[in-house]
Amino acid sequence: MAQSSEFVEFVLESLQPLRGVGARRLFGGWGIYKDGVMFALIAYDTLYFKVDDGNRAAYQDAGLPYFTYTDKGKPIRMPYCEASSEGFDDPEILCDWAREAFAAALRTKRHKRR
Repeated sequence: MAQSSEFVEFVLESLQPLRGVGARRLFGGWGIYKDGVMFALIAYDTLYFKVDDGNRAAYQDAGLPYFTYTDKGKPIRMPYCEASSEGFDDPEILCDWAREAFAAALRTKRHKRR
């Protein structure tokens, strides 16, 4: 997964209004974190946001695909969907999607604790 550090920097700059957002290398890509919680990932210079029952409909309505990879010849679908391209033209829109993804990550984290 070759990554463009320029794209990672662009995403972080666009998400700056959320405060406390950072990136860490993750399996050849990047994990995007806020307050220590991963809510997005970058793979192949594509941004994906965390999805759960609370925000899945917005991604489905927009026709945005899930992040998938192949393991032992089988496709694995992760609970992350591609970010809407309109967000790259308007950081406010990107931050709105990111806030929902962060909320999904927090909900998922709470469910895992139970």
